[in-house]
Amino acid sequence: MSDIYDAQLSPSKSELLQAWLPQQPWFSGDASTLVRLGAFRFDDPAGEVGIETHVVAVDGKTYQVPLTYRGAPLEGAEEFLVTTMDHSVLGPRWVYDATGDPVYASELAAAILTGKPVAVQYLVVGDAREALPETIAVSSTETPSVDLPELRFGAPHTVAGVTNIPAGEVIFAVLHELETTGTSQPGHSLTAQWEGQGMPALLATAIKV
Repeated sequence: MSDIYDAQLSPSKSELLQAWLPQQPWFSGDASTLVRLGAFRFDDPAGEVGIETHVVAVDGKTYQVPLTYRGAPLEGAEEFLVTTMDHSVLGPRWVYDATGDPVYASELAAAILTGKPVAVQYLVVGDAREALPETIAVSSTETPSVDLPELRFGAPHTVAGVTNIPAGEVIFAVLHELETTGTSQPGHSLTAQWEGQGMPALLATAIKV
């Protein structure tokens, strides 16, 4: 479950994406034309970190942009800092490229390896809560029936538009530019569909080494 507050954000999510994406080596195009196709969230079991993945379209290409939102800086993650944001309800927020955040890595692993579902989102306005419609349907090759093995995540590295997050004998590969015309789903994987996307697009895989 994830609560989304009816709040003013400065910068807005679209503004921060438009500013940050052109700095990434895997991105090309005019970020000012960015269209947000949808988003989904993972749950932080501790309830401290917001974990949101955006899917956006720019100049005919589709990108996956996972972000985390924190109430304080993440020690040692300065290179992954996207921006700081003022949230009218929660106060200052530190926004990170989620591939460098261990909470995201753990929840991505749970989604891929155990089929843990994404968070159900609720809009919070004052004391009222209302379920939000799903904008992206996420599917795992696994079913929610097994426990997540103990994993120790190493430093992520990005090659050719894919960020690899090592975890012992497993590497989690997060695709930044998505193939929307159909692709194979090797081994353990996570896929997504959104309005207008008729076939699953590969988001991430877990590869044994």
